[in-house]
Amino acid sequence: MELMAQVALFGTSADPPTTGHRAIVEWLAPRFDEVAIWAADNPFKLGQTPLVHRQAMLALLLESVRQQYSNVQLCPHLSDGRSLHSVHLAQQDWPRAQLVLVVGSDVLHSLPTWYRIEALLKAVHLQIVPRPGFPVSGADLNTLKTLGANLTVAADFVGPDVSSTEYRQKKAEDVMIPAIASYIHQHNLYTPAQKSAP
Repeated sequence: MELMAQVALFGTSADPPTTGHRAIVEWLAPRFDEVAIWAADNPFKLGQTPLVHRQAMLALLLESVRQQYSNVQLCPHLSDGRSLHSVHLAQQDWPRAQLVLVVGSDVLHSLPTWYRIEALLKAVHLQIVPRPGFPVSGADLNTLKTLGANLTVAADFVGPDVSSTEYRQKKAEDVMIPAIASYIHQHNLYTPAQKSAP
């Protein structure tokens, strides 16, 4: 019997993409047949950088990863504020694959409130990636299992203690690759003037 291909789906607000995002992609790539990544508008966050810039920065991030892993691809057409819609689009691209939705441990507590969560959990396997400062809670896992989740925790993943929020607040350029830092300067992103613009 032919084994079903596994496709990791990694949607992220990526505002901006950091070395933490790259570490996750580098962890996923050797473990899945394909890794699809995209930037999306997060309905729980206000004042996000225009999506076109976040997709462009994510493309720069993946350029560095694809030198080692050719199974990683940017899939901007999967971008949607609701993960279930992204999964439905992915089902059209990979109708015979097992789809694995990648989420950080920082969203575990809010996951049950996501749009049509039971339908989402029925459509995918859940891959939980630990993030520094957000321990994986047994109570949160049990809640998800009660809702029908089939899940796995990436217990061996150790990512850098960085975040997009940290960059936006402190402008710490060591949390991103040089190509993205250059892009931010070139387009004058994450400045007070840019944030106050309509």
